[in-house]
Amino acid sequence: MSLSLWTHCQAATMQAQAARPYGLIADAALVLDGPVLRWVGPRSELPPDLARACITQHDAGGALITPGLIDCHTHLVYGGDRAAEFEQRLQGTSYEEIARQGGGIASTVRATRQASAEQLTASASTRLRALMAEGVTTVEIKSGYGLALEPERTCLEVARALGHTHPVSVHTTFLGAHALPPEFAGRSDDYIDTVVAMLADLYAQGLVDAVDAFCERIGFSPAQTARVFTAARALGLPVKLHAEQLSDSGGAQLAAGFGALSCDHLEWLSAEGAAAMAAAGSVAVLLPGAFYFLRETRVPPIDLLRQHGVAMAVSTDCNPGSSPCTSLLLMLNMACTLFRLTPEEALAGVTRHAAQALGLHDRSVLAAGMRADLAVWDVQHPAELAYAFGARPLRQVVFAGVLR
Repeated sequence: MSLSLWTHCQAATMQAQAARPYGLIADAALVLDGPVLRWVGPRSELPPDLARACITQHDAGGALITPGLIDCHTHLVYGGDRAAEFEQRLQGTSYEEIARQGGGIASTVRATRQASAEQLTASASTRLRALMAEGVTTVEIKSGYGLALEPERTCLEVARALGHTHPVSVHTTFLGAHALPPEFAGRSDDYIDTVVAMLADLYAQGLVDAVDAFCERIGFSPAQTARVFTAARALGLPVKLHAEQLSDSGGAQLAAGFGALSCDHLEWLSAEGAAAMAAAGSVAVLLPGAFYFLRETRVPPIDLLRQHGVAMAVSTDCNPGSSPCTSLLLMLNMACTLFRLTPEEALAGVTRHAAQALGLHDRSVLAAGMRADLAVWDVQHPAELAYAFGARPLRQVVFAGVLR
């Protein structure tokens, strides 16, 4: 494999406990060995023999290089939209009231079941390309808008296919326990039986990388969620949870008991939940887009998470009902302005901690042996990525060593 050299750049390595904020190297050199980083460091320390071995050289023109960004919580594959519900909420109807009236997730389920695989692929591709245009090289895509075996299968197949047709890494999550479909009204325990059966079938087809659930008053109880997670554990699949978004249901403690990769939303997280997450190493995935769009007023307990040393990721939560957003950079700004993260915490949230939330250990920092997924930015300092909303500073992307 031929070596390539990048110079005349700053590199925000995002390594933990780096001596400088962001792990920033002011005059950096990066050597890529195909899809893997071979060497990263100050240009003055680049071994001459290694420099001479590089067949291709790239002058970054003073740009900033970061790891490729990771969007670790999305629902990209769905049919229809919920603009009418947006109007309802502005007129005073709550998200929960809309859901109880047959709207919310149930309305997207109807639209998704009616859509063809080709239609779902076309709409999801548009959303995915928007994320990629802002430096995203890895994305998680959940199911959860089919809520029956065949439409759930279709959504996961579409998600898998997107990873083959686009230069981006796609990781799939089965979210069958997202909402109660209308045909199971009043029979939520029976539906959980169906979810467990669906999981076994979809896992056997190689369509599932992780399992999620919505543990909430309008979702599923902790006991029902535990049944889904027990089935996931029997298959050796990691779990994550939509937890404590609308109330404190003890979901974080439950998920931590199963060694969850992450707990997501967390506006109502308790001290007990934060301690359990810290003990389990579960990442807190913050979703400021949903907080903003639903006009929530209870901010996730950021200081509590800091006190317990819980890693914090940031994601778009791209979905039609509570966060119709395809800008991860906007989420950096919102994480800082709404949740009071520092710009460095926010950038770690879409690199190092986002990878941890997906159980990925081969990317998200610039270091030898890691995947050569890079984002090249026309900015002078990493804080600018969180500072300017609406800006598009991305110059180019390297995905697995190849210019995208």
